[in-house]
Amino acid sequence: MMDAEFWARLLGIILVNIALSGDNALVIALAVRTLPPRLRLMGRIWGTVGAIVLRLAFIFVAAWLLTLPFLQAAGGLMLIWIALKLVRPAPAGEAGPGSREATSLREAIWIIIVADVVMSLDNVLAVAGTAKGEMVLVVIGIVLSLPLVVFGSAVLSICMERWPGIIWLGGGVLGYVAGDMIMHDVGKRWLNLTDSWETAVALLLGLIIAGLGWWLQRGERPALPEGA
Repeated sequence: MMDAEFWARLLGIILVNIALSGDNALVIALAVRTLPPRLRLMGRIWGTVGAIVLRLAFIFVAAWLLTLPFLQAAGGLMLIWIALKLVRPAPAGEAGPGSREATSLREAIWIIIVADVVMSLDNVLAVAGTAKGEMVLVVIGIVLSLPLVVFGSAVLSICMERWPGIIWLGGGVLGYVAGDMIMHDVGKRWLNLTDSWETAVALLLGLIIAGLGWWLQRGERPALPEGA
């Protein structure tokens, strides 16, 4: 603990986590936006805690998992499904009282954990590389990043309430991440695409999901007042 190199590596891990957790904070903000205000903080905290626990477990197997053909592609397809689910307007009454709230909270936590697992394979390798084998540093660094991710998702949630366009833009970002995962899967070598084409495919997928989110929001109509 008194070693300067220890603190330098710890700071590096925290900075890596902050740099790589922007899309995770985005997923959290999108997942909890339809919850009642009193449940949003619970959704952010428990979703992030569950994701971090699984991320720590992935530290030990991420390098091996990334060598499996079509695993990243499958993760990318799952992330596309999550992005489409998150940009879809919530049905009227979804955040109503009673058991519906609990169901929505569980669903939000589940979406956060699954999306983080899908997107974290590359992230955990970067963290492990920064730690240079010091697992204590990995655990401390990831745990310390927890409040930063929760705070970032809270800020994004506030912004989404004021500027709904961030929702479909966020879906587009997730679509791009999904496309990038699919294009970098070790099993797609037979496609023989250049880096420019791979980037173009990922951008196109992001634009499609963002456009779909924009179209769905345009078609959303405000609920009629009770008794109207």
